[in-house]
Amino acid sequence: MSTSAPGPILFLDSGVGGLSVLAAVRRRFPEASLAYCADTAGFPYGTKTEPQVAARVAGLIGRLSERLRPALAVIACNTASTIALGWVRPVIACPIVGTVPAVKPAAEQSRSRVIGVLGTEATVRQPYVADLANRFAADCTVLLHGSSALVEAAEAKLRGMAVDPAVPRAALAGLLGQPGGDALDTVVLACTHFPLLEAELVAASPRPLTFLHGAEGIARRVMALLGDTPPEPGPGRFLATGPLAPLAPLVPALQEHGLMTMEALDEPESCRW
Repeated sequence: MSTSAPGPILFLDSGVGGLSVLAAVRRRFPEASLAYCADTAGFPYGTKTEPQVAARVAGLIGRLSERLRPALAVIACNTASTIALGWVRPVIACPIVGTVPAVKPAAEQSRSRVIGVLGTEATVRQPYVADLANRFAADCTVLLHGSSALVEAAEAKLRGMAVDPAVPRAALAGLLGQPGGDALDTVVLACTHFPLLEAELVAASPRPLTFLHGAEGIARRVMALLGDTPPEPGPGRFLATGPLAPLAPLVPALQEHGLMTMEALDEPESCRW
């Protein structure tokens, strides 16, 4: 029987949106070893085809599993989860947690019975999202809108750049401008990048709206799966599939999330802060 310590909790996203999920998990496991992989060479997933996302995510998480031997893996991306989760489970031995749009809690909280799902173009067109709406929001009008510009804005914000107010305003207009949008009261942030822009979305809202996302639910699921065997303590690691030099502006944000080293997944290039 193996006595080796459990590996890190692994997070995977195309960029840094999954930090919104990592933050929720880290609040429950503040000392645990965490590894975050940004597939910057494949960014963004939200504009890719379903076969492209499925093949890339399954291959990448298989390689990460072999290299890191994680205790648990989180696909910290709605697009990757809704498309690739079924492809990924057969190639990784540890428990795996996906990211599901928070349609159920939105339906439970909405008073007007009109909710919006704001995600990437790839996420909002998935049958999985339609199935969630049918199962948990059958008595609601569910409006869908995809925005790749919000993903780019979140990436820029974590690099210390200002967010153009027109970007969140246009994303909300994509929901509110649809038939029934005048009654919408609850918005599901169905992309892990979007909670990073919640303050900007609130400021852009023409009226009070409730914004929901699934990070806390994911953290509870991680805690339940790990039970009494959390990973060993250790510094967080940030891995990227693309070059590291363009990621230098992310260093302060990564440090705030406990990610203290940066490594190129396929190259011997790395740095410690």
